[in-house]
Amino acid sequence: MDTSRSRASRVYLELREEVMGGLVTPRVRLGEEKLAQRYGVSRTPVREALARLATDGLIERRDNGFYVTTPNLAELKDLYELRVTLELRGITRAIEDPAIRHDAQIIAGELAEWQKLRENPPPADPRFVVMDERFHIALSRASGNPALTDALVAVNQKIRRVRMYDFLSADRIPSTITDHIEILELVRDGELELAYRALHEHVGGSLTVVLRRAERALTQMALHSGLS
Repeated sequence: MDTSRSRASRVYLELREEVMGGLVTPRVRLGEEKLAQRYGVSRTPVREALARLATDGLIERRDNGFYVTTPNLAELKDLYELRVTLELRGITRAIEDPAIRHDAQIIAGELAEWQKLRENPPPADPRFVVMDERFHIALSRASGNPALTDALVAVNQKIRRVRMYDFLSADRIPSTITDHIEILELVRDGELELAYRALHEHVGGSLTVVLRRAERALTQMALHSGLS
């Protein structure tokens, strides 16, 4: 039965796919009435879907409606810097306290998934950012501090709309898969100092790298703004 909740979920998933795929530009207003007609539903499920997308950090409310988020460079730089800090803290806390151990089951499960991907890597696709986030959240969750992981989830949601453009080049996804496997193997083997260094390099630990990556992402976002 097509309940109101299931209709809202359907609209959310379909619209999220378009936003994540770069098919909706920051210039397009996401009007409730127009979207309701498009998806063949009332405005209520559309309103619920838009609220969820806003919580995800993919869209934002402006004076006359919802639009795809476009964070400015200064804001993005700060968020990237915070992301790096949160990422590294998960390993640092285990280095500082030998009693803290990463959850072996989480690490093993995640490692198996990325090893499968290495055998058959997907093509360049901005939606790969979702899989990338899954790795980082799993690594953080394995470190055993739920509050740290929650904070990382919140930051990822805010920068996802821009980070997705980091996966458009042909070599970016294979190199990301290789990095993830290396980090997971080092954590699994208890080589935490090496894991820290590998993760630091992977997420761009220096402010210069963070800023350059943010600028590149915003440039890619601008170049692909004509997709809608």
